[in-house]
Amino acid sequence: MTEQKVAVVTGASSGIGAATARRLAADGFAVVLTARRTERIEELAKEIGGSARAYTLDVTDRAAVDAFAAGVGRVDVLVNNAGGALGAESVEAGDPADWRTMYEINVIGVLHLTQALLPALRASGDGTVLIMSSTAALAAYEGGGGYVAAKHAVHSVAQTLRLELVGEPIRVIEIAPGMVRSEGFALTRFRGDQDRADAVYAGVAEPLTSEDVADTVSWAVTRPSHVNIDLLVVRPRAQAANHKVHRVS
Repeated sequence: MTEQKVAVVTGASSGIGAATARRLAADGFAVVLTARRTERIEELAKEIGGSARAYTLDVTDRAAVDAFAAGVGRVDVLVNNAGGALGAESVEAGDPADWRTMYEINVIGVLHLTQALLPALRASGDGTVLIMSSTAALAAYEGGGGYVAAKHAVHSVAQTLRLELVGEPIRVIEIAPGMVRSEGFALTRFRGDQDRADAVYAGVAEPLTSEDVADTVSWAVTRPSHVNIDLLVVRPRAQAANHKVHRVS
């Protein structure tokens, strides 16, 4: 009997992470849910059922990440999803503390999990590291300086890691979503200001959903082993570029 493959999903308490965990479980993976919000991931693990497991984890805490890696066991897929944006100030007005926080979560968090789980991914004989970046990793926009910088950095991490692991049985996939109306992203960015969060999506008939992005994750990680999806950019039809969005009144 073939042992069930295991997928670790970071930032799985809501939004794209939660949708990805549900989708990979439906694909037959045993999912390991990690996030800082214990209650939410425990509820999701219970909802998914089967072999789903929940681990409270802050990806910026290296000691906690190492302890998690030591006990998690088999890992076939790592979905580095934890991340987020803080603020929309100009570079001139940006808060260095916000920039530091975004870099720690979006970049150092990916580094921590990837380093800690590479031995298990290598041991699986057919591992996949998936990094959730953003179209902000590919093009700048006003008011996005800190987030753009962090996502450009993680895009470079994905490119470099792929070069370094070539010839090994590990794929490195990057998915870069555009406008996604996911739970909490814009609200966190605007520090709880619901009106500003809603304005991001105003007039856009159909932004992407978390489930749309989870669908791309599912497709990418379930390709035949010799197929690597280096970079997949996914946007709603209404968004031609970061700065070009069709809105209706």
